[in-house]
Amino acid sequence: MMDFQRIKPHLPWLTLVVLTAFVGIANPTFLAPSNLLMLAGDIVPLFIMALGLTFAIYIGGIDLSAQSMANLVTVIASIYLASMGAFVAVLCVLAGFLFGTLSGVITTKLKVPSFISTLAIGGVAFSLAQWLSGQKALFMDASQRDASFGWMIGRTGIIPNELFLAAALLLLCLFIERRTVLGRALKAVGAGELAAAASGLNVARYKILAFALSGALAAIAGLLFSVKLSGGAPTIANGFLLPAIVAVLVGGTPLTGGVGGVLNTVIGTLIVAVIRASMLYFEIDATRQQMVFGLVLIAAIALTIDRSKLRVVK
Repeated sequence: MMDFQRIKPHLPWLTLVVLTAFVGIANPTFLAPSNLLMLAGDIVPLFIMALGLTFAIYIGGIDLSAQSMANLVTVIASIYLASMGAFVAVLCVLAGFLFGTLSGVITTKLKVPSFISTLAIGGVAFSLAQWLSGQKALFMDASQRDASFGWMIGRTGIIPNELFLAAALLLLCLFIERRTVLGRALKAVGAGELAAAASGLNVARYKILAFALSGALAAIAGLLFSVKLSGGAPTIANGFLLPAIVAVLVGGTPLTGGVGGVLNTVIGTLIVAVIRASMLYFEIDATRQQMVFGLVLIAAIALTIDRSKLRVVK
């Protein structure tokens, strides 16, 4: 048991190395630099969503509205790009921030568990997306999209620009986590909410901010979705929530909170990327891919969760 506890912090990167080697041996083209760069670029929207989820999970909560929030933003961006241009990005991020704030308020003020409050807010976001879109797919004018957001999906040399966006958001989130009062407060809440409250910390305020950050980053993921696909729909990002949660958990940020963080989510997202790629190489269809991620999620929770914080499992 002691040996496992010593190895446990290193499990994410060991898993990444083993999986990459396994897929590389099975299909040597996988390790080609051009393929790895393309793979990394494709996974950026999921990574951004996972970054946001990290803050919610870091405090011992969960945000099940992220996927619906991303869907709503694809619709908002598609509708208002023509009239607002690049400023539609501000509207998108503000919408995500406000929806996330609402989830946090419901969780903290009404004492509704986060998995219920965020699921409900996700339902509201989905309904709003259906209403705004008329329950149909929307398309952006290609020239308007390129003029406002073409830089997002271009390339600098052989490097996809999405990777620069991902790096910038990672540095911002890392700064928040490591160098701000908010980051230290989130760690304290995740490590022990009752102790944090007893020390005088305004727990409710910081929990609300964690969900607000999750919503804002889900919105950025949705904006990137819409730009990459040149349109939006109420279901366009479906299938991304489960892999995004898996990315956070296999990276080493457990549902019980207090440990891990955004750097762990980088490793977790790379693990998810390799798993997704391996399923394509081994011709596992989309239906069974969700089954695989479900099994990986169960394994990740079982391996990372801090059982000392769970006296009873219901």
